[in-house]
Amino acid sequence: MQHRSTKSRDTQRGFSLLEMLLATVILLVGLVAIAQLVPASILLNFRNRTDSSALVFAQRELDQMLAQPLNPGFNPPSFTDTYSNLCYLGNPALPNQVVGTNILTSVNNTPVIDFTSSVSNYNFTYQDPTDPSGTTYDVRWAVITTGNGSTASSKRFILGVRQSGGSGYFQPITLDAMVSK
Repeated sequence: MQHRSTKSRDTQRGFSLLEMLLATVILLVGLVAIAQLVPASILLNFRNRTDSSALVFAQRELDQMLAQPLNPGFNPPSFTDTYSNLCYLGNPALPNQVVGTNILTSVNNTPVIDFTSSVSNYNFTYQDPTDPSGTTYDVRWAVITTGNGSTASSKRFILGVRQSGGSGYFQPITLDAMVSK
């Protein structure tokens, strides 16, 4: 009888202390790695929301510019946007010239707004009233008018928006569109 009880004790094994310690260390390493992802994902979410807000605002502003008549009958052509900003729309007396904020050329030969210089009446600052963090955007644009020097036949708008202030670097957004008769 004694032989049987010894045999049954040998087959019943649990975890050793070393195996438990190793499993705990592996689990802790995994938990620490996951815990480090949470702040990074919160930061990326904030940046994506800021970029999305800037893009939506830029598209709305560009749509308002494109909706204006090519030859409004007053000089200089301008309008007041929905946010009460006075926006100039180029100069038909300067055909095929960039009027407004300077334009740079990117690596892909696409126009990009130069945020190091500003021209009055072709830029303003916008703060999103629905944004709890109070993000401020620098908005600038340039207009290239095509025509005979007195009447415009088309206008090309290049609009740039970038976050001003805040921490970190945020890529500016540039939209390019044309309206013609």
